[in-house]
Amino acid sequence: MFTILIAEDNRNTARLMEVVLTQNGYQTLWAKDGEEALDMLDKNHVDLILLDIMMPRMDGYEFTKILRESGSQIPILMVTAKDSPDDIHKGFLTGTDDYMTKPVDEFEMLLRIQALLRRAQIAADRELVIGDSKLLYDSFSIRYKNEETALPKKEFQLLFKLLSFPNKTFTRNQLMEEFWDVDSQSEERTVDVHINRLRERFKNNPDFEIITVRGLGYKAIRKDI
Repeated sequence: MFTILIAEDNRNTARLMEVVLTQNGYQTLWAKDGEEALDMLDKNHVDLILLDIMMPRMDGYEFTKILRESGSQIPILMVTAKDSPDDIHKGFLTGTDDYMTKPVDEFEMLLRIQALLRRAQIAADRELVIGDSKLLYDSFSIRYKNEETALPKKEFQLLFKLLSFPNKTFTRNQLMEEFWDVDSQSEERTVDVHINRLRERFKNNPDFEIITVRGLGYKAIRKDI
């Protein structure tokens, strides 16, 4: 059974989330702010965090920043009344995996939770199957039917990231920050070069395609679903 930590200062909202989650087979924990949530993470196994932004003592942005800087990759779904583009951008830049605005649709929230938990399992297994293609993280290789191709580390990491989040757009800056040393002299064009190499390598692979989102960055399209 998965355990979900609800970090939400409004008790009524938290209680409603608890009811919905427990009715759908999840265990829940409740924290009133970011500081209490961090304490709970030290003492409990948590599979996913439902996170409000506007909380006392430590808000959701600061909590997410601290958690990611510690190396934790626990999936985070921000659920908040802050719905401006700047708020949403800030949420993703600080490290959230997904973002919903209140009032939430309960069914949509459950679907997003299921998707985030699937992605987390992919990361734990270190394998990703897309149609007849299998990405093997431990060897930085991709196996298509009976043929296996080893990739340079950065190319594999980019491909694994994009295919783990199909149809999600990642900016060049996001990809640079994740896979290249921020102190290096690498430029955003480095991402373009690696993407172009991947496209050339897998131009005949029928299972996926990397798409340019004009003015933003890149996303992967899975053709097996």
